[in-house]
Order: sequence, then C-alpha cells, then structure tokens
Amino acid sequence: MKTLLVRFGLVLPCLFAALPAGAASLNVTVTDAAGKPVPSAVVTFETGKGGTQDKSGSYVMAQKGIKFAPYVLAVPVGATVDFPNQDRVNHHVYSFSPVQPFQFPLYGPGKKRSLRFDHPGTVALACNIHDSMSAYIRVVDAPYFATTDEKGRASLDLPADGGTLAVWQPQLDAPDHSVSRKFTMSAGSAQQTFSVKLKGEALPSGGAY
Repeated sequence: MKTLLVRFGLVLPCLFAALPAGAASLNVTVTDAAGKPVPSAVVTFETGKGGTQDKSGSYVMAQKGIKFAPYVLAVPVGATVDFPNQDRVNHHVYSFSPVQPFQFPLYGPGKKRSLRFDHPGTVALACNIHDSMSAYIRVVDAPYFATTDEKGRASLDLPADGGTLAVWQPQLDAPDHSVSRKFTMSAGSAQQTFSVKLKGEALPSGGAY
C-alpha cells in the first residue's frame, strides 16, 4: 500500500482506508485540455456500500515562505489538521467557507493551531495579513482517496467493485469544481485518465507555487 506524508509541505498520493481483501491497484492520471499534468487534484472512489476511513493520519497545513503548504490538502471527515507557523512572521489564518468557517487570530513563528473538520466539502483558506496566501482543505467522506502529484498522477488500492470515480480540483471548470464517472474495478491493476478543463493554471502540490 502506498503511504501518505503530509508534513511540512510534502504530499504524496495515498489510500486512506484499510486495504480490503482482494484489493487491486488503480492508477489515475489527470491532465488539462492541452495534455499537461494537473497537480493538487483530489481523486475519490465510492462504491455506495460505505467503508471505514482512517482518521489516524497526520494532517498538516503549514505556513512557510509566505505560502500555505500544501496548496490542497485532502482529509477524511473527522480528521484534525495542524496549522504550524514555520515562517519568521506572524499569520492570521481564516476561512469563510460555509463548510467550516473559522479563524486563528495572529500567531507567531514556531506556534501551532489545530482544528477538527467534521463536515465534507471544500474549505478555502486565506491569511488576513498576507493577501497572496491561499490554499484549500478538501474534506471527503469517501473511504478511498488520493491527491495527484506534480505529474498529475495518483494511485489507490480499491476493492473489486463498481462505484463512482471522481476528481476535484480548485481550478477545475465544472460544477463544484468536480467531474465523475462510473467505474468498475476488477482484479489486478487498472488505469484511468481524466482530461479536464481548468480556469487558470493548476498550482503545484506541496505548496511550491
């Protein structure tokens, strides 16, 4: 099983669920209309039969270099996210998103705030001190999800079953910035490619933008 490291800006695709019996590997590639890879896209798979999410992971949305890192962080419903300030300046992190409005008033270098996210949806982040800072937390209730890397690729270990495969990305030009298709996973490995239309340029994962 692939692992996820979301610590100080390092983001690698991963499966967020216990590996099911008879699981198979699905490789997903997301590109734009010109064929360029789309990073920071959250890929989910739902079978309609439920599933257990792993909420024990470490989820970090850091402030570093006057940026959020990563640009997009996918977490399961009920996960707690840490917001460490790794800069040399103060930050005031907030969100007006209806899914989870919050604010962390001014806090300085070396300090950390934490928040639990209990509702699925998209939480857009900003800093009240630095207008150029923006990022997203995508809270998902699907038992299987991953985030594409700089090459637009993600990998999930899935049960041999039918369900809905979806891709969400903040610059994606579609309702709720998401597209989906029906997909049946069989034994072995499989490949799926999404070609999506973007509004603007997709920013790299890992916060390097």
